[in-house]
Amino acid sequence: MAREDGRARRRGQGELEGQVLGALREADGPVTAAWVQQRLGGDLAYTTVVTILTRLLAKDVVSRERHGRSFVWTPTADVARLAALRMRRLLDGERDREAVLASFVTALPPGDEQVLRALLDIPGPDAGGTED
Repeated sequence: MAREDGRARRRGQGELEGQVLGALREADGPVTAAWVQQRLGGDLAYTTVVTILTRLLAKDVVSRERHGRSFVWTPTADVARLAALRMRRLLDGERDREAVLASFVTALPPGDEQVLRALLDIPGPDAGGTED
């Protein structure tokens, strides 16, 4: 991607992770880092692609398997899960979680707030199905 001055636009880590994960999800099966690099247009260095894949592996959203002298990569989550992990990491870094969550919810557009409220009405995984 080029800017008006002809230089490449620098992408943020989160944007790159999303693009790499998106490319993996479009694949028919496990693929190499070189395949991902080519799929993204080839303007990223191979080492950058491997670094992003390794970060995604640490976040448990991809898996890798040895294939000859290199690895093949497979997505284990979607881009929505990756975004949720980023949001969770930001929230975990804050002291006053309640204030952050309250500020987040009050800043949501009405449609998003309704979606969130509907999701919160769904019983969680630790909501037992038995009564005492």
